[in-house]
Amino acid sequence: MSEPTEKKKLALNIVSGKAAHKGFGAGSIDLSNVSSIIIDGPEAFVDNGALHAKSRVEKGIKFVSDVSEVPNGRRCIIVWVAVERNEEGGHYAGVTSCEMLIDTEARRGWKVLADHVNRMDRAMKRQVLLENLTADERELLKATLQEFNAAWWERSGEELKQALA
Repeated sequence: MSEPTEKKKLALNIVSGKAAHKGFGAGSIDLSNVSSIIIDGPEAFVDNGALHAKSRVEKGIKFVSDVSEVPNGRRCIIVWVAVERNEEGGHYAGVTSCEMLIDTEARRGWKVLADHVNRMDRAMKRQVLLENLTADERELLKATLQEFNAAWWERSGEELKQALA
């Protein structure tokens, strides 16, 4: 009698380190080198819950597509950070930002989901898109990246350093 074969469950596969992955779930997105930083006013922190829209600022919030429905929302930024390793070591390779409004009291928020997904994709494609950050947010992001890993910051490209200068 043969062993019963375990049936594979259909789920979002996060493929890690398999360049030639062609099995079940082929074509899935590899999020293993992507993280997110939330900028919420004067505070910035790593919160990988944002990868699934479950960051600290997003939990319990009903998102709407009409910005006028969140008149008292505070501006929060999700920064997608893709890390890459080369012969010198790890570095910040792609960094993009997108905004949202959060009204914690009303439990409502506004964001353009397509923009968040596209910006995450662009970070994964090693692009730097930070044009929507204020000078204070740029300074805070730069300090957060440097504090998280100074060596990665030093090895990062000039495009990122210029964008946060």
